[in-house]
Amino acid sequence: MKSLKSGLVILGSVGLIFLGACSNSDQAAKPDSSPKGAEPTESASPSGAAKTSPSSHGDAPQKGGQVVETGKYHLEFVPEKEDKGVHLDFYVLNDANHQAIPNAKVTGQIQLPNGTEKSLNFTYDADGKHYTVFFPEKTPGQYQVKMTADVNGDKANGRFNFNQ
Repeated sequence: MKSLKSGLVILGSVGLIFLGACSNSDQAAKPDSSPKGAEPTESASPSGAAKTSPSSHGDAPQKGGQVVETGKYHLEFVPEKEDKGVHLDFYVLNDANHQAIPNAKVTGQIQLPNGTEKSLNFTYDADGKHYTVFFPEKTPGQYQVKMTADVNGDKANGRFNFNQ
């Protein structure tokens, strides 16, 4: 009986060592390649397939917001809290050369924490080379945002969120 218990203890120990070795080799094979503090980006193709991954566009200008690479556009959403609401900045850049696109029609559909939705039309700020609007809402909670940029009939969409 003692040899059976000893055999089970040894077998269990070997099994744990084997599992530990497998999990360590798995982590070594897939190191975390995302830089610390970097926002994940969501890449979407025109077919609708989207994935979240570290930005593959290391040279793309980033303003500290949430980034979506979609088709031939680099979209970045930056909410900035203010006393009377939220100042929303939206950058629409050409993915090929990361130049600002000043002639887009940019709209935002925002879902408030209580489920109601509001539409916003963004205007272009030539000095900052981005689209902007002030959103006078102070309700605490998470806001879901769907941004649409229409560039001469070519549409780019991105989904973002922010907390108030």
